Amino acid sequence: MNKEFLRDELIAAFGTSNEPIHYFFSPGRVNLIGEHTDYNGGYVFPCALSFGTFLAVRRIQEPVVRMATTNFSFRAGIRLEKISEKIGDEWVNYPLGVFSELMKRGFTPSGLEMLYSGNIPNKSGLSSSASIELVTAVALDDLYGLGYNRVELVKIGRAAENHFVGVNCGIMDQFAVGMGKKDHAIYLNCDTLDYELVPMDLKGYKLVIANTNKSRGLADSKYNERVAECQSAIKALQSAKKIQYLAELTGEEFAGYQHLISDETVMRRARHAVLENERTSLAVQTLKDGNLIKFGELMNASHDSLRDDYEVTGIELDTLVEESRKIPGVIGSRMTGAGFGGCTVSLVTDEAVETMIREVGPAYKAKTGLEADFYVAEIGDGAKRL
Repeated sequence: MNKEFLRDELIAAFGTSNEPIHYFFSPGRVNLIGEHTDYNGGYVFPCALSFGTFLAVRRIQEPVVRMATTNFSFRAGIRLEKISEKIGDEWVNYPLGVFSELMKRGFTPSGLEMLYSGNIPNKSGLSSSASIELVTAVALDDLYGLGYNRVELVKIGRAAENHFVGVNCGIMDQFAVGMGKKDHAIYLNCDTLDYELVPMDLKGYKLVIANTNKSRGLADSKYNERVAECQSAIKALQSAKKIQYLAELTGEEFAGYQHLISDETVMRRARHAVLENERTSLAVQTLKDGNLIKFGELMNASHDSLRDDYEVTGIELDTLVEESRKIPGVIGSRMTGAGFGGCTVSLVTDEAVETMIREVGPAYKAKTGLEADFYVAEIGDGAKRL
């Protein structure tokens, strides 16, 4: 996607103007391992992708912010005094949430025309929402000279999703799209926000993303229910150890305390969070050691835990993973993102990529009736001005 396309779409939506047009980009993300650990204070290991959300924006004199996108028909023109009010369940709530959070911090907006265009597959679980939030935050910070550092903009993006949109997400998605670096993944402690950029030297392997194309909506899914179940587990465990997050426990400690959680389902949710956190740290070390076979095994274990203990997979994700693992050369395959639909990510030898796509697609359709889309992932940079 180039600037000329964005310019033409902006003009088509809002007309011509003598005001300069500014261009910004924010990527999607894929999480390699460490799922549902972020809001549990644990480690995650995501990377930014080469596709994402583009924004063309220009100033106007009228006291209104106009928003349009090439992806949906809904458009909005919001007067400045209404800018912090939610509009149904529309996509504009993601950028409006950013405006709202910045205004809480003293920002005074002026008239703007904003044209968004994304090439992240819709409802794929590759963080189109965080991508929209961060491209908005980076653009407003740049245009108005607000002077926020990137981590603060990441926090603002998360606050927009938590407080305005109403999804109790952790900070991983916004951090990955805001802080990503080409050919690196981010080993992030979601409690302290300490992070390390780890080179992704895959040595003859590719990351292949498969999209279930199952319709999903995070805000009305069981995501918030899982957050509540983990909070319930923490309360039960606090009689033995004063913890704020499940990730403060080792697997060995949890095994000794798990009897304190009377609800079997809640216990399994907590077990996943604790053991997934340990898996993530081990996976990063195996990657640094160049042991990609072990990394793939840990990806597999992650998915199995998300299927059995956390129960966020479903037939679509499970089918893609099961069929992918049948292909020689696929050394690891797991769901990625919140679950309940969305995508899988697989670690595949270069030679097996075409075979995987050719064979898994028809097998998936035969079992689910859905067409899967496949992407060979390229790891890109975080949000930026173009």
